[in-house]
Amino acid sequence: MVASAATVASAGAPAARLHAQDAPAAPATSILLLLPDRVFIGTEDSARTGWAVLVTGDRITAVGPRAELRAPTGTRTIALPGTTLLPGFIEGHTHLFLHPYDETSWNDQVLREPLSLRTARAVAHARATLEAGFTTARDLGTEGAGYADAGLKQAIALGIIPGPRLQIASKAIVASGSYGPKGFADEWVIPQGAEEADGVEGLTRAARSQIGHGADWVKVYADYRWGPAGEARPTFSEAELRTLVEVAASSGRHVVAHAATAEGMRRAVLAGVAMIEHGDGGTPEVFQLMAQRGVTFCPTLAATEATSRYAGWREGMPPTERMAQKRAAFTAARNAGVSICMGGDAGVYAHGTNAWEMELLVQYGMPAPAALRAATSGNARALGLAERLGTVHPGQLADLVAVRGDPTCEIGAVRRVELVMQGGRIVRGGDATR
Repeated sequence: MVASAATVASAGAPAARLHAQDAPAAPATSILLLLPDRVFIGTEDSARTGWAVLVTGDRITAVGPRAELRAPTGTRTIALPGTTLLPGFIEGHTHLFLHPYDETSWNDQVLREPLSLRTARAVAHARATLEAGFTTARDLGTEGAGYADAGLKQAIALGIIPGPRLQIASKAIVASGSYGPKGFADEWVIPQGAEEADGVEGLTRAARSQIGHGADWVKVYADYRWGPAGEARPTFSEAELRTLVEVAASSGRHVVAHAATAEGMRRAVLAGVAMIEHGDGGTPEVFQLMAQRGVTFCPTLAATEATSRYAGWREGMPPTERMAQKRAAFTAARNAGVSICMGGDAGVYAHGTNAWEMELLVQYGMPAPAALRAATSGNARALGLAERLGTVHPGQLADLVAVRGDPTCEIGAVRRVELVMQGGRIVRGGDATR
């Protein structure tokens, strides 16, 4: 059973011992009966009409037809008419230390915004993400904010601030000379948005340092825009990438790779990474290889659409070249049977609008129930959390979200959040207990 914030604090547990499952929990004496119109358990194609959910402390203790559930004396009943109750959504790719690029460019966020300001923003972003129904999130790099994500994760786990249960990747790893900010005179050494490392020794040192500072995932940029004409090209050899996989595996962790080119993806997959992010230039052959190796794909559709909008694209216009490429890659991945992670790269666009990625998954051809599974049980499995999160079953942590309408029929319902529960605590709707 996950320890309460008070127990963790009283034990004097260091940050390194706080896990992604940890978040403040409801008292063990709290008993709630949730009465929505229907329940989507996270693994099926439709919601169960007339079902109810009983929550005791931080756990789901009973699920089933309303007439068959027997609630103990003293149970508090919460009526949720017109809603569907689902597992708490899981965001697979976010950057809590970034905010939309149409507000401030990435370069200026990395170079001009002080860490104190960026951390204050991240606190607000964490709260917005949680209140949008995303009770768990994976932050894939602080983009120049160092190891500040470890402190943010600890503050959430200890109940100091509200936010999703976090998995973090800290600084992320890039090849020397490949990342940014760029565009400065050669005599200046410019702070980078990730940690530069090269070769077996350098990559080993960087990965171990980041793990030691609390990274749950080792993130590597397998390619980046550093070609002769500024095009994306692979950054590391397959052998270098395999080094990271081996180092991460020794600590019980996995590697996630930013990869937008077919060759960068191929090298990363052959090296043994667990997940590929973006994948714009993925070919049917590369996606077939991913399916064979069990590598998950996080397409980040919303990031591409957001940056297209910032460049002037609007609804009704023909898709941009990048949007068309992204759709083709997503279709090829699905045709190959690759598991899809729901993660939109929030931070490129506004935190709290994370559900946009689910809407785009459907717009790009995924059935609504499949998109919901990707955001719940699928992401729980991909992030190693399936024993505790991702479904509405007895024994699971009581991370739940109620939305108005039926998102299995109309995916836009995921934006109409009526109630959010995390660890049995109501954090939005009803009588929020935070």
